[in-house]
Amino acid sequence: MSTFSADARDRVYASVAHATTEAGRSREALFLARLTLLLFEQVGDAAACERAIADALRDLPEPSLSAGTDDH
Repeated sequence: MSTFSADARDRVYASVAHATTEAGRSREALFLARLTLLLFEQVGDAAACERAIADALRDLPEPSLSAGTDDH
């Protein structure tokens, strides 16, 4: 369960989106995997991390046409 307010959640989401863009398409997956591992280490609960992985994958939408195709 998230303890973020809606505004905080939106800010963090925007930060991750910006950092992912900054990493560029060639390093996007590496950045996200590294970020995830660092955050999971802070959580410190492997079962909770496994549930988060399953939750994130469940009903994952297809990328929208508005998603950029430029590397930055």
